[in-house]
Amino acid sequence: MICSSYLRTVILQAGHIGKPVEGLVQFANLKISLKTIPTVTFSSDQKFSTIRKIMMGAGATGSRNLIAMPERDGDGSYASGGWKSEDGQLSCGYSSFRGKRPSMEDFYDIKTCKIDGRTVCLFGIFDGHGGSRAAQYLKENLFKNLMKHPEFMTNTKVAISETYQQTDKDFLESEKDNFRDDGSTASTAVLVGNHLYVANVGDSRTVISMEGKALPLSDDHKPNRSDERMRIESAGGVVMWAGTWRVGGVLAMSRAFGNRMLKQFVVAEPEIQEQELDEAFELLVLASDGLWDVVPNEDAVSIAQTEDEPEAAAKKLTETAFTRGSCDNITCIVVKPNHNPATKPECQNVTETKTQSQIEIKGEAQSKTENQK
Repeated sequence: MICSSYLRTVILQAGHIGKPVEGLVQFANLKISLKTIPTVTFSSDQKFSTIRKIMMGAGATGSRNLIAMPERDGDGSYASGGWKSEDGQLSCGYSSFRGKRPSMEDFYDIKTCKIDGRTVCLFGIFDGHGGSRAAQYLKENLFKNLMKHPEFMTNTKVAISETYQQTDKDFLESEKDNFRDDGSTASTAVLVGNHLYVANVGDSRTVISMEGKALPLSDDHKPNRSDERMRIESAGGVVMWAGTWRVGGVLAMSRAFGNRMLKQFVVAEPEIQEQELDEAFELLVLASDGLWDVVPNEDAVSIAQTEDEPEAAAKKLTETAFTRGSCDNITCIVVKPNHNPATKPECQNVTETKTQSQIEIKGEAQSKTENQK
């Protein structure tokens, strides 16, 4: 049962949702000249201009950047970009859009390096709720903590599980003096050589395409999932209907980072799936629920396959979710292999490291607004 003081906090935070939104956010007014397609007119006579021109191949700016500086509008409500590996065998693109929300609480992270001669790539989607602080903390710390774990290369699955839960504890400790109760999902894909580990907490999701088939590599943590409901009730919690199924009538997901007041029931222990990648691997899509609420797994894969470059695919997925009526922030990452790279790319943005103790993490610098929903 949730105490009345917590419910008052939730009500106060929910009050931010009702404040007027000064028009739907547009993909226009970027600092780069971009080609656009015709706008879609909504009932309020507000328009949404989608971006179609891709910007692949730009070099990183600064020695600490993994990927090219993103296309971004003036207030940070939209960003996109792309990256290709040194050997040309892997590329990714991302697109992040505030959508119809008054604030942006989605974050993403992409990192890569070499450890003991093995290529390691990490991709993450973090969807905040009740504020952006938890999601931002994960972007800044989760992969950094994971790559420092002593068993990261020898027992990656254990390292991921322990790092998720320790990072959750660290976040709660960092927020102990704040009268806030931010939370966040995390859906991450860690590629060590050809071995893929997908870890999930919450209702963000990762889907892989293998020989034309869309296969989910994560299972959304919803309170009405039978095993999740049993776990919550065994811990003394309650799952009830309040517009949708919610833990204590408050939170619409059963696992999350943060959410101190519900921590006894809403854990940050990830579910992890492993996949060995071979020639059947076609693409990987990670996204926040702003996409998955309106785009089924099969649609996401088929839409992404219509574009050769993953950045264009990520943009198209974001546009599709918005035009289908998504009311949430929308963020996605698309990863594609090139099984037969013809030439090595000219731009090489990753500095190799020799041992795990010498890791230098390369990350794209991203800033976002921290207003509450």
